[in-house]
Amino acid sequence: MQNTIREAKQSLRNQVSARLKRMGLGERAAASARARALLAAQAPWKTAQWVLFFAPLPEELDVWPLLTEAFSAGKRVALPRFVAENRTYEACQIQDPESDLQVGHFGIREPASRCARLASVRLDLILVPGVAFDLQGCRVGRGKGYYDRLLRTLCGTTCGVAFDEQVVEEIPVEAHDVRLNCVLTPTHWVDLRP
Repeated sequence: MQNTIREAKQSLRNQVSARLKRMGLGERAAASARARALLAAQAPWKTAQWVLFFAPLPEELDVWPLLTEAFSAGKRVALPRFVAENRTYEACQIQDPESDLQVGHFGIREPASRCARLASVRLDLILVPGVAFDLQGCRVGRGKGYYDRLLRTLCGTTCGVAFDEQVVEEIPVEAHDVRLNCVLTPTHWVDLRP
């Protein structure tokens, strides 16, 4: 059963990756701008004092410009940092994106070692990347489970962030998969909280 689910997830990764490769740079930029505007209009963003961002990879929806808006609005910002010793992520506060970031273990921008790990696991809004999402709050990541392990250590509203091309009808779920509270795309805001 587990192998069947893993094979289905890998098939989804391949399908969605092929869709994303067909998107042009201008199309990605315009879709990212629409998604950022949609997120900025939502209550979880407006009321959040603490936001966990992610540094988007080239094929991911670009939430990065919201970082500046978050700082301007007085929000506190955190990003995941990979801890190689135990192969997990931890949430760390950044105060200046120019000086607090470095290229991390996977070639992704992350907080430098001098940035403090968050003392509290309570965040108001947690932006979550992934390869594929469904509108029931399920996601497929890159296959290592790192983000699911991080999400299990944090409290707050979790929001999957994706292009419409990354949304599928249904994601196969394993026991370790963490369900998200919201899903954001350039054309959808789905809030699954009760």
